[in-house]
Amino acid sequence: MVLELKGLGKTFPGQGPGQEVRALENIDLALAPGRFLCLVGPSGCGKTTLLRIIAGLERASRGQVLLDGRPLEGGSPAVGLVFQEYALFPWRTTVENIEAGLEFKGVDARTRRQAALRYVRAFGLEGFEHRYPRELSGGMQQRVAIARTLIMEPRLVLMDEPFGSLDSQTRSELQNFLLDIWRSRNDTVIFVTHNVEEAVFLGDEIVVLSPRPGTIRARIAIETPRPRDRTGPESNRYRRQVLDILEQERRSGPGFSPLPVQEEVS
Repeated sequence: MVLELKGLGKTFPGQGPGQEVRALENIDLALAPGRFLCLVGPSGCGKTTLLRIIAGLERASRGQVLLDGRPLEGGSPAVGLVFQEYALFPWRTTVENIEAGLEFKGVDARTRRQAALRYVRAFGLEGFEHRYPRELSGGMQQRVAIARTLIMEPRLVLMDEPFGSLDSQTRSELQNFLLDIWRSRNDTVIFVTHNVEEAVFLGDEIVVLSPRPGTIRARIAIETPRPRDRTGPESNRYRRQVLDILEQERRSGPGFSPLPVQEEVS
């Protein structure tokens, strides 16, 4: 499945005439099947808006989203979205949350339960299948949320900072877990994150967006083979490259005013 974004732009209406907010502008991107792309950029640059457009939750003001050459409008079962908030149904158990999409789709109870239990085992949730979200750790809740998306067999998986609210140890564990799942399924993934180290560790490539209106400022291929050393020289080199681009964008953005240099007092 090839994803193409052509001339994509999004403008939100303002509170008065001439006060429109341009969130995205001239996004051109082609993504080959099975690639893991990480999307980084400053807050407010339109990363989440871009995912929502691809998922069919927002309409682009300009341009097109194409899947295998066909316009994607109003969402598609080929696209799955994982939010930062787990968004689990509090009245449903782990297995009931995982099978929810299949239930809404009309799949019979026995078939959907068997499928959900396979995900329970694959995602290391055995022993917790009949627990409610309030009884699960944050990492477990996010595994349930990811399983609920993947059970629908999307070909493109969109992830909006799914590990952003987790502690560093749990985050690292879920990053490794996600890579294992991705390798076994060969899904195409677009992963939004503010964490540059995370992007370098996970991605085949990193796309850097500018401040609003978000445009693509850089596309960096990560050529370090997996498994990667998070603190190794190659990872640090890519991390510095991305951080330098983000800093250049920050300095070139409107409203930047560097602090005066203080003279050393001897």
